[in-house]
Amino acid sequence: MSLKQKTITGLSWSFIDNFANLGITFIVGIILARLLEPREFGLVGMTTIFIAISQSFIDSGFTQALIRKQNCTQTDYSTVFFFNLAVGILFFILLLITAPLISSFFNEPQLTLIVQVLSLGLIISALTIVQRARLTKDINFKLQTKISIIATIVSGGIGIWMAYSGYGVWALLTKTITGFAFTSLLLWMWNKWKPTLEFSVQSFKEMFSFGSKLLLSGLLDTTYRNIYLLIIGKFFSATELGYYARADQFANLPSQNITGVIQRVSYPILSSIRADIPKLKTAYQRLIKSTMLITFVLMLGLAAIAEPLVLTLIGHKWLPSVIYLQLLCFYGMLYPLHALNLNILNVLGRSDLFLKLEVIKKILAVPVIIFGILYGIKILIFGMIILAIIALYLNSYWSVKFINYSLKQQTKDLIPAFSIATFIGIIVFGLGFILDVTNLAKLIVQILMGTLLFVGIAEATKMKDYLYIKATVLEKLKK
Repeated sequence: MSLKQKTITGLSWSFIDNFANLGITFIVGIILARLLEPREFGLVGMTTIFIAISQSFIDSGFTQALIRKQNCTQTDYSTVFFFNLAVGILFFILLLITAPLISSFFNEPQLTLIVQVLSLGLIISALTIVQRARLTKDINFKLQTKISIIATIVSGGIGIWMAYSGYGVWALLTKTITGFAFTSLLLWMWNKWKPTLEFSVQSFKEMFSFGSKLLLSGLLDTTYRNIYLLIIGKFFSATELGYYARADQFANLPSQNITGVIQRVSYPILSSIRADIPKLKTAYQRLIKSTMLITFVLMLGLAAIAEPLVLTLIGHKWLPSVIYLQLLCFYGMLYPLHALNLNILNVLGRSDLFLKLEVIKKILAVPVIIFGILYGIKILIFGMIILAIIALYLNSYWSVKFINYSLKQQTKDLIPAFSIATFIGIIVFGLGFILDVTNLAKLIVQILMGTLLFVGIAEATKMKDYLYIKATVLEKLKK
């Protein structure tokens, strides 16, 4: 199979995986948001940073190391598996012990048991890391898609039933744990790999020398992305955190899902051609232009329809989350560009530079957090947007050095996509003020108008990136 065919096949199944799950998760989230209160979502949000940091330690950068390594042996996989499992058990025990302290920090007595229950997911998650890495390395997203869809449907159904039956926050906890459990069970049933009782110190050192820097980078990034949940939960309230967390989930649906799909497929593909810099640059440039066209249109469109979307789907009790969603769309709009610029460092094996960048950016985040505590959540998000712009310049510096693709050239490549998305966003947003209809009708009209405008403008101007995406999709559909 050629590089192009591998890329198209991988992207196709990865998109199906992410967006099938996106659709299911979205529907489940809407139903749960109608059945539960913002405070209950806020309570789970308070635990996010502790679970996320634990998962970063469990992985320790070994997923990327396994994918990047050209000829992995059974010993390599078994070594990583037993390390992941040991660290998973360690952090499970740590959270069991520290749960009362976390509860006391937020002054929420319920959190003790919530943290202890969620920590079970760490052991389950540790069992699946190598299984996922092997499938990703083989660009086998078809099986991953099948597994994740089944697990999402089953866990979502259980969560909805529990919420409807009046279990409150426990519906969210059970949904999370059963999602981990079914994913792990199916991976072990359908993926043929099994560990052997061996652990190689040499293999561990080799991969940890690369992965350790990604671990530190990941810890910084995970802490930064989740610190806002901790800050809002500590200095405001569980209800306010619920509004922010719901807005953040809506904003992340297009932004981080697109990024996840592209990174998951592009990393093994780009790693295989890393020695050919001109070819690497061409593939990378095409990747950025196509990804950001989709991202700009979706994120600015989401900001434009935020109010009727929230009111239609989850009701008036979530109205305060609208302004957070609109602001987070502008922040999340740049996320794929950040991730893709940093991805090139991992492809080229420069996890040390990845780490340095993360340290610098997180130092710059300190005043943003302080201003957020002093002046409120909206100011906090404005600070995040400014920081994202500064970080973009820092991230792209190394793209210039290694593959000669400067921020100026990236900006020039992206201006057409951003201009079209901005124009469409303004029209769609203005339409919301003109229409005197129900929120559902307004939402439908806005989405239809935005879609027609985008396709019409892209077709009329023969936009290259749009035509490339269209041709790729049509080619896959024909097959």
